[in-house]
Amino acid sequence: MQPQEVHIRDEAIKLGQFIKLANLVETGGEAKDAISNGDVTVNGAVDTRRGKTLRDGDVVCIGDVCAQVVTGDSTDDDDYFDEATANDDFDPEKWRNM
Repeated sequence: MQPQEVHIRDEAIKLGQFIKLANLVETGGEAKDAISNGDVTVNGAVDTRRGKTLRDGDVVCIGDVCAQVVTGDSTDDDDYFDEATANDDFDPEKWRNM
């Protein structure tokens, strides 16, 4: 089974954060438990360090569900809107009052 690609913005991410981002678990508590119980593998080896640094290409699995870390430009970056850097005359107050 092909791992699901999960794009991250930075060059690295911590294991506990990644398994939540990849929807391998639902909560931080579940992430902590899964990692400490030895249920999580990184590149085929069990890893019990929540703070393990993952980089591009690393594959993380819980059971038979896997996700791969992908850094850099994703194909849907065009859909990302950053309000802080937007340069247009969009007025949110005007939109709210419509």
